[in-house]
Amino acid sequence: MAITAAMVKELREKTSAGMMDCKKALVETNGDMSAAIDWLRERGIAKAAKKSDRVAAEGLCSVAIEGNTAVIFELNSETDFVAKNEQFLTLLDKLGKILVANKPATVEEALAIEVEGTTVDGMLIEATSTIGEKITLRRLTVVEKADNEFFGSYLHMGGRIAALTVVEGKEEVAKDAAMHAAAINPQYLTVEQVPAEVVAKEREILTQEALNEGKPANIVEKMVEGRIRKFLADVCMLEQPFVKDGDVTVAKFAANNGSTIKSFIRLEVGEGIEKVVANFAEEVMSQVRA
Repeated sequence: MAITAAMVKELREKTSAGMMDCKKALVETNGDMSAAIDWLRERGIAKAAKKSDRVAAEGLCSVAIEGNTAVIFELNSETDFVAKNEQFLTLLDKLGKILVANKPATVEEALAIEVEGTTVDGMLIEATSTIGEKITLRRLTVVEKADNEFFGSYLHMGGRIAALTVVEGKEEVAKDAAMHAAAINPQYLTVEQVPAEVVAKEREILTQEALNEGKPANIVEKMVEGRIRKFLADVCMLEQPFVKDGDVTVAKFAANNGSTIKSFIRLEVGEGIEKVVANFAEEVMSQVRA
């Protein structure tokens, strides 16, 4: 497979490795981006790829709470300018109230909700026509809590990032836990929630990395287990240093305040979406020629 400059550039952006190392990794793996990342990591040249290396879609995330029900959702627009528009913000607020009242399980169910003589889908189509940009409901999660539990929510940059937690104990802990989730971006709540295949893959990469470092085989296993513990502490919320007090873990912070964190959800605008970046001059000329 021919290795292009664009592929090398993409791998470099994902790993921060040098150009030549990236090209060699792609050659060795026949252009497989995921395998190339692993190849670099095994040789200690790169860290794990960022979960969202190219976040470009616009819009806002939000949280709506009503009694023991909450919904966290993402509403997309085409530009950041529109996401700050008063019409968009009004729509975001209205949509949150509709979603939390109707508790849809999927986006498809949400779009079919009847409201004011139309549906949510029709409401978004009308907003698209009025605002002048395509407005879409991308994802949502409805969360229920018990009477003795609290919701905590936190919006960063007006909703570029949103977090929702459920905590048994104190409401202040729920709010602080949501702030932590928004700021640190944990992937799982507990070590037990990390899929076995994720741990196995990480162990495989770390083992090969240690062997490539020339470490004696008899100490590689101990080294890898230590690094696995660090990996789990990095990705699991309860094991992470608390964002407002790095001397304690999130779990310890909650326990010190008579609370238990039950769950969290974190959304960031545009996660996993790649937006085509057009050359402005070419775009204008194409419209002139049309």
